[in-house]
Amino acid sequence: MSQAEFQKILDELDNCVSFTDGKVSIQDAEVLRSKIGRLAEISTLETGVRQGIARFLTRLLALETGVVPASIHELYIARGNGEIPPNFTVPAINLRALSFHAARAVFRSAKKIDAAAFIFEIARSEIGYTDQRPAEYATNILAAAISEDYQGPVFIQGDHFQISAKRYASDPEKEITTVKKLSKEAIEAGFFNIDVDTSTLVDLDQPTVPEQQATNNQLTASLTRYIRDLEPEGITISIGGEIGEVGGKNSTEEELRAYMDGFSSKLKEEAPGVSGLSKISIQTGTSHGGVVLPDGTIAEVSVDFDTMLSLSRIARDEYAMAGAVQHGASTLPQEAFSKFVEAEACEVHLATGFQNMMYDRLPEKLLSEIYAYLEQNHADERKPDMTDDQFYYKTRKRAIGPYKAQIWALPKKKIDEICIAWEDQFDLLFDQLNIGDTRKYVEKHVTMVPITPSQEDYVDITTAEEDVSDLAD
Repeated sequence: MSQAEFQKILDELDNCVSFTDGKVSIQDAEVLRSKIGRLAEISTLETGVRQGIARFLTRLLALETGVVPASIHELYIARGNGEIPPNFTVPAINLRALSFHAARAVFRSAKKIDAAAFIFEIARSEIGYTDQRPAEYATNILAAAISEDYQGPVFIQGDHFQISAKRYASDPEKEITTVKKLSKEAIEAGFFNIDVDTSTLVDLDQPTVPEQQATNNQLTASLTRYIRDLEPEGITISIGGEIGEVGGKNSTEEELRAYMDGFSSKLKEEAPGVSGLSKISIQTGTSHGGVVLPDGTIAEVSVDFDTMLSLSRIARDEYAMAGAVQHGASTLPQEAFSKFVEAEACEVHLATGFQNMMYDRLPEKLLSEIYAYLEQNHADERKPDMTDDQFYYKTRKRAIGPYKAQIWALPKKKIDEICIAWEDQFDLLFDQLNIGDTRKYVEKHVTMVPITPSQEDYVDITTAEEDVSDLAD
């Protein structure tokens, strides 16, 4: 990355920023807020040196403007210790398309109510089919914060950094190494929150619950030790575990205890004194993306809030974690979200609903092109009894990466229409989840540690494309 290459990009920002000797200086903050989207665009749509420069500059500019990638670990442990009331549920938001624009809507909603306890996340599966590596995703989030003049800790999370049961069965070391490499890449990009998901290896054929959870908790402990070894100085990465695959049978108290006791024992054996988990993901009845009926509508899903409440309290009272986490909730009825607060859920994951809102507003011509692409490239996912509506709903997430440029190039009026709908939805969700006025908790408990990025982390990031069809979102 030469100075001349940096200067070409700075020219595109109307030179509101200078870059000398590896440091940025902001000449005009107002112009920067209006132009920072150009860096997000280069990061999203270009390749090579220019892409790397855009991501590196965005990370530097974020720190310069008071936007700091952070870990939510301390906030969650404070909740686990009773220092914070369990009367709000942190939304963890998966942004699959137009991530820069969507994140701006999130920050606007948060600023209205002085909220700071919210997470941006992306799953291993989503990284694949949306074509958003961690550095790109983080760039979109940080650029959005700059654009909306948001300051403070920003929580970026690796969601479902999941072990594929199929690949683990054929080559366990290779599959574990893949997840380790992804974790390292994410941490270097500013992901200081990671959900380790080895729940795919729970073996219900074993005779006892501790035996069923053994591989799951042992691998989580090993990956926790690995992640702790990569932590930047001063940061304790928030790590979550999972005791059951989303969409399977509901989790039980016995499973939670078996998992946590086994995890704690294994971690103590492998890395004495190392911090453990801050939360635990459980299954309470939802399925990722909802269940699609033949006419394309989403079936109503029943959530076991009693299970959520009892397991959240065990997680806090017995293991000093923040509580239990709910996955796959964005397609639930609007009135359901306040119940997560009543059930003392510490975190709820939201994704497909926002994707649906975008698809509902895409121009017909682009939508037809996407559906033709799905017919040509993903016909193998169509089951014999599927209607077209069911097939398109199930597979259309796989078009987001291939059509990323076309979606980004939508007319401004159309993008604004999508973002207004998103912002309205974030307003409702944030109110239902009661995260208003949570900045005071974040500022009290979360330590902001500015980590100066390395240029080397943004050069020649090459990763092999992988099949993510068997991974959860």
